Amino acid sequence: MTRYIPLFLLVLLSACQYHRHTSSPRVTTATNDVTGLVNVFLGSSGDHGQLSPAASYPFSMMSIGPQTYPTTHMGYEFKARTFLGFTHTRLEGVGCQGSGGNILVKPYTGTDDKACTLTKVSEQASPGYYSVTFSNGIAAAFAVAGKAGVHRYTFPVGEKGISVDLSHAFVRRFVAEAHTLDKNSVSGWIDTKTTCGAGTSRLYYYLQADASVTWAPRGDHALVAVLPSASTALELRVAFSSVSTAHARKNLATGTFDAVRSEARQAWNTALTRFQVKGDQERVQLFYSLLYRALQSPYNISEPDGQYTTISGETRQADHAVYNGWAIWDNYRTQLPLLSLGYPEQYKDIVWSIANLYPYGKKNWSTQHEPSPTVRTEHAVVVLLDASRKGYAIQYNAIMDSLVSESNRLDYSAPDKALESSYDAWALSEIFRSQGDTAAADRYKAKALEYKQYWDKDFRDIRANDVDRMQTRGLYQGTIWQYRWFVPFDVNGLIGRIGGDAEYVKQLDEFFVNDYYNHANQPDLQVPMMYNMSTQPWKSQALIHHLAVDTVVQHYLNDNSRGIGSFIDRIYKNEPQAYIRTMDDDAGTMSSWYVWASSGLFPACVGWPVYYLHVPLMQEATLRWSDGKQFHIEVENYGAKNMYIKGVVLNGKPLSRTWLTHQEITAGGTLKIIASAVPDKQFGVAERWVTDIAR
Repeated sequence: MTRYIPLFLLVLLSACQYHRHTSSPRVTTATNDVTGLVNVFLGSSGDHGQLSPAASYPFSMMSIGPQTYPTTHMGYEFKARTFLGFTHTRLEGVGCQGSGGNILVKPYTGTDDKACTLTKVSEQASPGYYSVTFSNGIAAAFAVAGKAGVHRYTFPVGEKGISVDLSHAFVRRFVAEAHTLDKNSVSGWIDTKTTCGAGTSRLYYYLQADASVTWAPRGDHALVAVLPSASTALELRVAFSSVSTAHARKNLATGTFDAVRSEARQAWNTALTRFQVKGDQERVQLFYSLLYRALQSPYNISEPDGQYTTISGETRQADHAVYNGWAIWDNYRTQLPLLSLGYPEQYKDIVWSIANLYPYGKKNWSTQHEPSPTVRTEHAVVVLLDASRKGYAIQYNAIMDSLVSESNRLDYSAPDKALESSYDAWALSEIFRSQGDTAAADRYKAKALEYKQYWDKDFRDIRANDVDRMQTRGLYQGTIWQYRWFVPFDVNGLIGRIGGDAEYVKQLDEFFVNDYYNHANQPDLQVPMMYNMSTQPWKSQALIHHLAVDTVVQHYLNDNSRGIGSFIDRIYKNEPQAYIRTMDDDAGTMSSWYVWASSGLFPACVGWPVYYLHVPLMQEATLRWSDGKQFHIEVENYGAKNMYIKGVVLNGKPLSRTWLTHQEITAGGTLKIIASAVPDKQFGVAERWVTDIAR
């Protein structure tokens, strides 16, 4: 039987030229108002991203969205017609059936909310706004700005009301709550188990209705407000805090519904237009829809007066914004580096907040006193190293003991954990070296180098009969083939262990030709860029375009092994069933990958301030910072088939390398990438940037 080999893989092997789009694209330039380009329904159906159309605000702990039946991780299924109400929290695109789902509000007609069915007729949404109409005549709309939101309901004439379930949470993770009723308002706190049931987060809230209603209890954790039969409208205002109900009350929006919606739109435009792109219309729309996802978390949890709640439950004071809602392990690969480059104002506070976890008892998973829904904080030491090398100030002297304590608890019990823990040990070694402690640096460097014995034991032999099986040998959501490349801090050493450059390229080719790569999860997310460290960097340039825009074959979905329910389609689609089935966005991880692909840059190794270059998906991409500087990337010979780098010019000076430093980019200027349909197999080879633990 002749084995089918996709045309793209022939490109890898023989440099034949192929690209999915052959017609001339419609070129679109982003305007100063790009919210209309964002599709908030992307990834909101089935297990294709685990995203929601909830009204949200950049880096806000509040998002108001629908709770449907049937449901998904984020409480919403695009195809569902039955609505159970609307909830106020969610951590977008994470596993373990989601995180959040607090305060379920349901409008109803008649005398009993349980007897009232909300059947969707139509819905609309944009950044900061969501609305829906139901067959019984009820219409609902929501807007969110900062930590505050507004509900707007319209009803038919007749008996009606609003019910509130304070014990609601995704997958029944409610722990406890206490509330106080005061005529038209209810306030209190809610404790909920966070993602995967690890740890507890506490939410303080204040909910206020129009003066025409009065809240009444119905059971231990439920409330109801009956509206006058002649009323046809109701407005609810809600606000959050990590500190107290008093702070939540101060956070209530004071403007009209339309004013709150306008504030949200302006904030999203400010955030999204940090990147200005020009290119194929569909790609531009997809770009902003995915950039929107990258800016959902972490959450700003501090108050205007500087107060915030630590992960030990203490109230503290800060002179800047404090963030929580972490998903560090997956998003450290793409989303946090994206924020470090594009959003330095927020990122300086984000990395301060990560460092500030250590004095209060940071755990890899959630603590018992999280101030917002969160996932995990593994590889935080790598994020801190990366940030400090990019110029962000971190007071290491205050947390070194905690970093050491965390490093001494690293888990080497499984093959994948051994490689990941070695990465953390390397990062700690580099931090000690930056602080002038050579002895400690060498000690942890030696610990990091132990990856070689783990690699030799479990990852060297690619002919073993279990190397393409999911979760073999105790691996977590991956195969031996996928995890074996995870030595990002010492690829030069990895190349040596594999047998040199030629064998390294040969094994990379085998990995991709046989479709061992899995974009549905993150263990091998960096591997498409790893040809850049070889003598054939042009193959990475082709791979990025292939994965971003072409039909792919993906065998490993969730915990399935090769060949079970394989996926054959494009990965990134601007539709509810976007992404590969079982592929969570993981707090902006996968959406940020596409943003990097569109821009022409990719982080080479988190922990080093270096970016690999490729031909962008866009004809032009400009990063504009708030201080007035900008970095403009343009493609000469932009075209559907031109996916290879023929030349690079930075600020008028030709370069012969396929990488830039963080400093070169943030200094501002213009990067011209000269594209070609034919790979220049020598370009960039002589000046490769390769990670080396001896560097």
